Amino acid sequence: MNRIRLATAILPLSAMVFAPPFPARAADGPPEWAYQITPANFKAAPDDGVPRHVPNSSAAYTVTQLRDRFIAPVWHPEEHPSLPPIVAQGRKPDVFACGFCHRADGPGGPENSALAGLPAAYIVQQMNDYKSGARRTAVPKRNVDLMIGLAKAATDEEIAAAATYFSALKPRQHTRVVETDTAPKTFVMANHYAALPSGEKEAIGPRIVEVPEVLEQFVNRDTHARFVAYAPVGSVARGEALVKTGGAGKTLACVTCHGPDLKGVGMIPSIAGRSTNYVVRQLYDIKHGYRAGPFAGLMKDVVVKLQEEDMLAIAAYLATQAP
Repeated sequence: MNRIRLATAILPLSAMVFAPPFPARAADGPPEWAYQITPANFKAAPDDGVPRHVPNSSAAYTVTQLRDRFIAPVWHPEEHPSLPPIVAQGRKPDVFACGFCHRADGPGGPENSALAGLPAAYIVQQMNDYKSGARRTAVPKRNVDLMIGLAKAATDEEIAAAATYFSALKPRQHTRVVETDTAPKTFVMANHYAALPSGEKEAIGPRIVEVPEVLEQFVNRDTHARFVAYAPVGSVARGEALVKTGGAGKTLACVTCHGPDLKGVGMIPSIAGRSTNYVVRQLYDIKHGYRAGPFAGLMKDVVVKLQEEDMLAIAAYLATQAP
């Protein structure tokens, strides 16, 4: 299926909401390129009744099922244990299936967090931070709002079951970084960018453009979906210096707490191989007080001097590392 047929099979061109080349923002506001919001006028294509499939899977789901927040599509059951009920279907009406957004084996996507392999106690603490209001976001009306609501509705037993499941899974690297002067023009859907089917490009500017390699695979919630993060030339090397040495006093070297391989130490989580947009959002939210709690508190001195260009570079380098 070619790129134009692929995109129009997912949603009509009239429903695409095109992103401006350099998202405008206040000088002291969050970088809009990292905080995509599904526009109010976005309309997904109706269910055409045709079952959807993904490569290397015999499973099939309708579009309606793939959009049901109480269903976690299982495309590759041989690759992970059976999902506990809270991950597979959640609990109506308030607790969505964890595997719907984060996928069946926890890879997540640019719009949210990868959970596979995170320490169970860390996952529990984050849910408690959502519940208490310690973890928020600089830009509301995104999926963090959903997390706050379902965290308040979830029981301790449900949270523990999800944390135990995801922590036992092996994380995979699913993002490749491409340093470039240009990036695909994009449109916004479901809190993330997707490349225009026309293949048009534009100057990248001071931002990262992270998009699915195969949009249909991502929309179908396939755990094998992969992403490309287009970053300005020189980002990875600059990020490596910040991560490994602190950049001559700009910050504390990430390896100090997250380990020499960046895969975490004890309850301190792995940061290797994570989505670039996700990393930038967390660094910004911590710096500006939208994330508190015990783990975020440890990061306050680390991020205080970081500028947006530093966050971008750190995120680009981390995405190149195997989790």
